[in-house]
Amino acid sequence: MERLLYISQQTPNASHLDNIRAACQAGCGWVQLRVKSGDISTQAAAAKIICDQYGAQLSVNDHPAMAAAIGAYGSHVGLQDAPLPEARRLAGPGCWLGGTANTPEQALAHAAAGADYIGYGPYRFTTTKEKLSPVLGLEGYRQLMQALRNKGITIPVLAIGGILLEDIAALMSTGIHGVAVSGLITHAADKKAMVQKIKLALSCNN
Repeated sequence: MERLLYISQQTPNASHLDNIRAACQAGCGWVQLRVKSGDISTQAAAAKIICDQYGAQLSVNDHPAMAAAIGAYGSHVGLQDAPLPEARRLAGPGCWLGGTANTPEQALAHAAAGADYIGYGPYRFTTTKEKLSPVLGLEGYRQLMQALRNKGITIPVLAIGGILLEDIAALMSTGIHGVAVSGLITHAADKKAMVQKIKLALSCNN
């Protein structure tokens, strides 16, 4: 499982697909299409083609059935989306399925329900998500990883939410698997250099 997940966003001068292509060109090996409106099915199919061209894995946010239909690597469900057992039924056994959590209790519930990874956040305030859950900070990740260790659970955890390059080393020291970022790559002047720097930071504690 990749340690870096790029989450798509639309910017004034670039569509989700434009930004996905740019992220793939920059070296991202795992991409999540996160579209909240519009023709999602067409964009998902197009995103799959782009990711295939670059040898990247595609996840589809909120739509596990669509992820299965296009042969995507995975899907991700948020706290306001389908319950994880239902998402698993829709995605099928071959789809890598993640769930959003904001508390250790939610993360443990996802693990018990068969999630393949946890998207845990937000680390800090971010403008890319509406209805933001309480900000966790570094201590929130320490508490989660301790709770998982206490239960003997080794599910991968991705930190998400306003993460900057200088945050990654400290986050990785808590024992998480990796990070999910959007603006950090989308708004980088040199996306390839940024991806290389992120991957270097992710490898420092592994």
